[in-house]
Amino acid sequence: MARLLVILGRFSQAVPTVFGILVVTFLMTRALPGDPAAFFAGPAATPESIAEIRAKLGLDKPLPVQFGKYVSDLAQGNLGQSISTGQPVVSELARRLPASLELTLVALAMSVAVAVPLGILAALHQDTWIDQLCRFIVTAGVSLPTFFTGLVLVYVFYFLLGIAPTPLGRLDIISLPPPHITGFYLIDAPIAGDWKTAWSALKQLILPSTTLALFTLAPLARMTRASMLQALSSEYIRTARACGLGRRKILTDYAMRNAMLPVITTLGMVFSFTLGANVLVEKVFSWPGIGSYAIEALVVSDYAAVQGFVLAMAILFVVLNLVVDLVYTMIDPRVKIDG
Repeated sequence: MARLLVILGRFSQAVPTVFGILVVTFLMTRALPGDPAAFFAGPAATPESIAEIRAKLGLDKPLPVQFGKYVSDLAQGNLGQSISTGQPVVSELARRLPASLELTLVALAMSVAVAVPLGILAALHQDTWIDQLCRFIVTAGVSLPTFFTGLVLVYVFYFLLGIAPTPLGRLDIISLPPPHITGFYLIDAPIAGDWKTAWSALKQLILPSTTLALFTLAPLARMTRASMLQALSSEYIRTARACGLGRRKILTDYAMRNAMLPVITTLGMVFSFTLGANVLVEKVFSWPGIGSYAIEALVVSDYAAVQGFVLAMAILFVVLNLVVDLVYTMIDPRVKIDG
């Protein structure tokens, strides 16, 4: 019960931050060039028809009135209607968010599986070829833009070698989406017993998730290496060695457990950044996620879609920070959630 109250308290503390994001996003969208009413009316519209559509959309009212209407609708769970797709923003986000989450989570799982062991080995074998390899991968991951990496992977594995599927979305052209349960094709397809669709979804994920993994691997490997070096040079490690504890026990029970705390923080930051910034990867691989949806909305000044995207990201960041705090308490009992 106490933990639940603390969680609710954390969410209540985030309310002012989310409200501030709403205000800033509302003002910035109104400052975008272009007129959504003119886009909605079409190129052959007259000024009278554009003015009529602007009035219908409520864009002719003062900004405080528009913001009050937006907050009132938001309190009822209504994020508005997208003028570019004609669909409610809530349904568009619900349909596209699982695609972005699936791509991001698979990429992070791949990067963690490589970055954490590589960073630990680099710290244990400092200034050896393993350490140099870690530094090279970190430098390459930071230096190479994601769209360039994606295009190179498509060119090599799809165009030259022909072993990768066509980079056109979450499934190949002969597969149908599985019944919607979670929105994650890698979960929904096996639940439905459709292993052919699951295999198709997995193949489509390999190149885009590898592109993102190469980008997210760099900060995770660098932080793991730095944290392990700091832990290995600490007083409690020297004390443990002096007490005659085994090398494996020192590494797993003392060094790694303390070194993972900053790595978890970095993982949370990387996840937040990747989920909102994977638009280039989504564009390269025609991935129907929320990143590409937000860019398309920005191009046509689709206020409701942009505001819905930012609000969804803000809520995800709040939830993610809370999850990181909870994981902290499980890894290190000295970290109190109510501290």
